[in-house]
Amino acid sequence: MASMLLNTMRSGSVRPSRAVWLGTRSLSMTAQLQAQVQTKSKKTLARPGVKNIVLVEGVRTPFLLSGTTYADLMPHDLARAALQGLLHKTGLPKDAVDYIIYGTVIQEVKTSNVAREAALGAGFSDKIPAHTVTMACISSNQAMTSAVGLIAAGQCDSVVAGGVEFMSDVPIRHSRKMRKTMLSLNRAKTLGQRLSLIGSIRLAHLSPELPAVAEFSTAETMGHSADRLAAAFGVSRMEQDEFAVRSHTLAKQAQDAGLLQDVISFKVPGRDIVSKDNGIRPSTMEQMGKLKPAFIKPHGTVTAANSSFLTDGASAALIMSEEKALAMGYKPKAYLRDFVYVSQDPKDQLLLGPTYGTPKVLERAGLTMSDIDVFEFHEAFAGQIMANMKALDSDWFGQTYLGRKSKVGAPPMEKFNLWGGSLSLGHPFGATGCRLVTTVAHRLQKEGGQYGLVAACAAGGQGHAMVIEAYPQ
Repeated sequence: MASMLLNTMRSGSVRPSRAVWLGTRSLSMTAQLQAQVQTKSKKTLARPGVKNIVLVEGVRTPFLLSGTTYADLMPHDLARAALQGLLHKTGLPKDAVDYIIYGTVIQEVKTSNVAREAALGAGFSDKIPAHTVTMACISSNQAMTSAVGLIAAGQCDSVVAGGVEFMSDVPIRHSRKMRKTMLSLNRAKTLGQRLSLIGSIRLAHLSPELPAVAEFSTAETMGHSADRLAAAFGVSRMEQDEFAVRSHTLAKQAQDAGLLQDVISFKVPGRDIVSKDNGIRPSTMEQMGKLKPAFIKPHGTVTAANSSFLTDGASAALIMSEEKALAMGYKPKAYLRDFVYVSQDPKDQLLLGPTYGTPKVLERAGLTMSDIDVFEFHEAFAGQIMANMKALDSDWFGQTYLGRKSKVGAPPMEKFNLWGGSLSLGHPFGATGCRLVTTVAHRLQKEGGQYGLVAACAAGGQGHAMVIEAYPQ
């Protein structure tokens, strides 16, 4: 597919619409932040006989660069902090929840069901069931939609969903040969058998196994995939750096303006109180240009600065049936409406989840791109975002891969990720989905829009998209 795309790019069928990206430069970043989406008279997506499900509140710990202030904690510590922050912000009684679901990717072996451990640590009733899900970078998306499913099925009225990732300390295993030897030692019955097994250990057996950083099915790292995808769609290094600068600049402005309302303060044991994300670092194009390619050397275009960074953090969201929320005196932030999961070729289309998910969820909701007031896409890499934009804006891609008569259309940049994104705010794999949904709810309130769309890619060639509707103010 990559070679087909590259050949098509060269023939001019897919044009890298540079004006789309550089046109936004004429707007000051401040103007973009303050841009108000004109409130439109649109119908609600409520359906007769279908239960309305609402986001009551969403919170997250500050997202921090791995190896910084959270370095001595464990994943359940961060998840517990997010849950306690949610309890504090909502005044929710600890026994008023029917179920708790958490998403995570690289699991701590001591707390394999981190949802349960965090819930108990946060003081929730031990009568509340909890389970952990994993779906790569859309793990907390899966936690939220699992909550929606439980409520829609009438199993629950109130569910807490969230996610956590802790990259400061990941499980490192002995090699497989060493593990087999150690297990055999445990079963050995005589001294002779033990000595024989110990004597079979070689230096190579002591080499550790790190958590996989490559796709199991392709043996390729996501960074390599992002570099190839950017090349296939003709996304230049300059375009990627410009988008990264935009993300960090908008995130900094949103942080300074107090718009990141979901961030809670967290007193790290033995350390300071943390109240802000620490990966937001606005830079200049000159500084960005000095960095060398991180994956495909020496000619790649993906660098450390136009990629999301290893991040520690946790998020939590209170999801309820509208009836239950109102009965408890809450004013919901948004309705959680239609959602889809998609999956495609994990080699050449690994990061195109938003392109496949966006038209499907719009069709389910009966909406078009022009109906959407707020877009929040997960920024794994600047090249990944812009490749998705160009795929969405390509008639050829729409006809060849999406089975459409014409293109879907790219989100307008004046509606897109206006408070920064994963490139700048950080990306704790299991926690990002909740941040995206909560940000959409807050932006709809702030900007006066009615519909928001979340989309994200994930390892394995998977993706998620969801439509969110503003709650009447």
